[in-house]
Amino acid sequence: MNFQDGSYYPENQEKLVITAAPYGPEWMPADFPQDIAVSMKDQVQKAVDCYNAGATVLHVHVREDDGKGSKRLSKFNELLAGIRARVPDMILQVGGSISFAPEKEGDTARWLSDDTRHMLAELLPVPDQVTIAINTNQMNVVEQMLPQDVQGTSLATPEGMHAYREMTIPAGPEWVEEHIRRLSRKRIQTHFQLANITQLETVERMMRRGVCNVPLVLTWVAIGGGFDQPNIYNLANFVRAVPDGAVLTLESSMLNVLPLNMQAITMGLHVRCGIEDNIWAQDRSSKMSTVRQIEQLTRISREFGREVANGQEARRIYRIGEFYASAEETLARNGFTPNRKAGQRGFVQHALAA
Repeated sequence: MNFQDGSYYPENQEKLVITAAPYGPEWMPADFPQDIAVSMKDQVQKAVDCYNAGATVLHVHVREDDGKGSKRLSKFNELLAGIRARVPDMILQVGGSISFAPEKEGDTARWLSDDTRHMLAELLPVPDQVTIAINTNQMNVVEQMLPQDVQGTSLATPEGMHAYREMTIPAGPEWVEEHIRRLSRKRIQTHFQLANITQLETVERMMRRGVCNVPLVLTWVAIGGGFDQPNIYNLANFVRAVPDGAVLTLESSMLNVLPLNMQAITMGLHVRCGIEDNIWAQDRSSKMSTVRQIEQLTRISREFGREVANGQEARRIYRIGEFYASAEETLARNGFTPNRKAGQRGFVQHALAA
């Protein structure tokens, strides 16, 4: 991404899109009973509350009646239908992990089988997005957490810590390409959850081969444990590699969330918050609900002078419903340089204006 003079001026930036992740499948209801919704009615209401607070993208997981993360697509269908009826403009982004929470005590947190995850393309009502990981990767979500981040929660137990230390993401090239094809056929946007530049480079190569003709709407997930650490050097390096036509959101965990989101707001990027990422106020004196986190980001962004997008504006910014017919169109719309033509020498650039 190129930052010219005036790039930090709010009048030159898109309005802020806030993604809310309020369902937090790694936590048990007892970890934050005031904010973790369990009944279907309460899970739908949580989405409504997030939208009313200013979030226009909802990262969707769903719980069973016993409070455990659900792996049943019928439960996802029920939740999606309930949210669509209440907040039709909200962008519904289904988490491609389908609740990575362990099924029973002693299990390692894991993503479901390739075939099961492909079934996300069959959800009804159809979600706007499904998140996708690129390249099989370690996802040790607790590696950079401190003891005080998890004290008094299920993650502080030896079983909880073991379950999430050992999690990996299965995302080989054959599965990824097939998943994007299935989602695109159903007009579901692929939302890329990327750990580092190598995964971004894989996405670019897929686009250059014409097997990924979609907008580059992505999140930089800086959580450590196989993903980038959230520091200014990794962030700058990643942002510099992202093309100008992309839509980039920043994500981290625990007390890194707010500082990283403040950087995203100033840079014209987009933000994600919610109890899936962090349950604490910055001084850890109290737990902080997803709605309070959204309200905080809304206030900070407006104090910076950057307005928050409404539902329809977020859909335009996120290019919901947009798909491309060829590699050439995909590269141009996302801001990549074109593919090299046969016999072409030197650096490749976009066609010069006549």
